[in-house]
Amino acid sequence: MKTDSQLQRDVLDELKWDPRVRDAEIGVAVKEGVVTLTGFVDSYAQRTCAERAVERVGGVRVVAEELKVKLPGAFQRNDTDIGHAVANALRWDIEVPDDKIKARIENGWVWLDGEVEWQFQRQAAERAVRYLTGVKGVTNAVRIKARASTYDVSKRIKEALHRTAESDSRKIEVEATGGHVTLTGTVRSFAERQDAERAAWAADGVTAVDDRIVVTV
Repeated sequence: MKTDSQLQRDVLDELKWDPRVRDAEIGVAVKEGVVTLTGFVDSYAQRTCAERAVERVGGVRVVAEELKVKLPGAFQRNDTDIGHAVANALRWDIEVPDDKIKARIENGWVWLDGEVEWQFQRQAAERAVRYLTGVKGVTNAVRIKARASTYDVSKRIKEALHRTAESDSRKIEVEATGGHVTLTGTVRSFAERQDAERAAWAADGVTAVDDRIVVTV
């Protein structure tokens, strides 16, 4: 098990290694496997990349991301320009049902609303606008439409977890009530936890996933 100082060094090295975030002003504090990021980044995309970089580091149990976006002058855009860019990005992404999603922009922050059938569509909408110039943040309030399921959701998710080589399905419990799925248990890394959550969202009829899986090191 890594000490907090070792984990802090590994996180700092990973942030420096990733060319998308290496020039950012990021502070890293670590306590008992919980990593807190503070400071400033040049874009919302960079903020997301920094969080993903930390999640890749072995020994990280929780990421508390408190970064603030400070756009350089060349990246400043008014809300009207951002609005046009958002509309085009949603329309051009093949995974986004843009006729079912509405967007609102205020001071560079994008709010997404609407209702879609699958989680990957909800995620695609956020991904489409996350990397646009001038965007300071995204609030994804898109909902998943409730669908009736004709099979045992818990069983199907467990089968999917068993097929995933990186996941130890024996340590993950799945409970489904209607379209709401709760995941509990332990995994060895953030990657395993994300794999389990993706498997749950891929089941037909799932409208919400409560991921309570604990990363152990």
